[in-house]
Amino acid sequence: MSVCIIGAGTAGLCCARHSIENGFQTTVFELSDRIGGTWVYNEATGVVNGIDVHSSMYKNLRTNLPKEVMGFPDFEIAENEASYVRSDEICDFLNQYADHFELKKHIKFNTYVIRVLQRKTKWQVLFKDLVTNKIGFQYFDKVLVANGHYHTPNYSPIPSMDRFRGEFLHSHDFRSREVFEGKSVLVIGAGPSGMDLSNIISRSANRVTISHHLTDIGQHIFFDNVQQKPDVRELDEKGAFFVDGSYEEFDTVFFCTGYKYAFPFLTVDSGIHVEDNFVQELYKQCINIRNPSMALIGLPFYVCAAQMMDIQARFIMSYFTGANELPSTEDMLKDTQDKMGKLWEEGLRKRHAHMLGPRQIDYFTDLSKTAGIKNIKPVMTKLHNESSKCFNENLLHFREDNFAILDDETFIKLN
Repeated sequence: MSVCIIGAGTAGLCCARHSIENGFQTTVFELSDRIGGTWVYNEATGVVNGIDVHSSMYKNLRTNLPKEVMGFPDFEIAENEASYVRSDEICDFLNQYADHFELKKHIKFNTYVIRVLQRKTKWQVLFKDLVTNKIGFQYFDKVLVANGHYHTPNYSPIPSMDRFRGEFLHSHDFRSREVFEGKSVLVIGAGPSGMDLSNIISRSANRVTISHHLTDIGQHIFFDNVQQKPDVRELDEKGAFFVDGSYEEFDTVFFCTGYKYAFPFLTVDSGIHVEDNFVQELYKQCINIRNPSMALIGLPFYVCAAQMMDIQARFIMSYFTGANELPSTEDMLKDTQDKMGKLWEEGLRKRHAHMLGPRQIDYFTDLSKTAGIKNIKPVMTKLHNESSKCFNENLLHFREDNFAILDDETFIKLN
């Protein structure tokens, strides 16, 4: 059986490892010239050779999760004095993983996937070699989409944006804080990147204002020249009116408003569509219900990503190999509708459909029980929850924390 994997980041490498292990003929298509996906730093932004720059990595980035939860279940990140490591150390780790499982010989680098089309019982994958500019195609029995979800910026529209004469920037195109030297910056959004980047750019900017509608963010987690404001009512030529009636002038509006799931190579009849960042129609957030020979890896967020991708890959492989049999289309749809119905009842919106956070252990357990596969160690989700709490309570210093895992259930804080 032949398997196509799109992307050679954390998700794609994990899929390749399990696909090869199950004896499948495996081909990975990777847009860049190296593995690592979102962890690869690329100085370029915007469009290069007609293709959007994929990377959102900025200079000197350190992880906002401890390395102890960022490895794979059976391939951990090597010992290191610090729990919060640099992005290049994660790239090194992924290269070690790829070398250990001999994955690189299965990867077609510098290859842009143009279209994935269903042809009777096979998938036709049309691709372009970015070195030779030649277009080719191959047929596959199965397709695993692992193209990540930190590459297509999401902009929150602000009334009268067209009037503003200053600059607009999205965190996707941010590389170093020096671009804000001496400027007054309005940051839109207080997710993890918005809060973290407000402090980072404040070391160069004259003044940083972070606009959001959250009620539980204390001022103590920001540097002195970072202030908080409510949502923006509208912009004018020089600045922003806020919903509390105040007004301030700014040089730059900096969007930290996240990303959109995007699968530009999938056709309208693929069975996959995205509505308000809710990817549909998927069984257990990964298997394409309408065309179950296709699966999408790594969609849920606020998770131990590599751990989750590994259990997703093992879950999917249990069906690809025939070890397990999928329920009927109707039953898969009902399973998804029931789970999402509970989220809507709690007041969550479609854009929260793939947000797990503290719920991730329930998701892992569901995959484990459904497919009869080994679960993720409970200590992973416990440490993830602790780290998230530290991030929110001690944003300026949380990366100074160091942890050690004692057993499958227990971790300790070393300092």
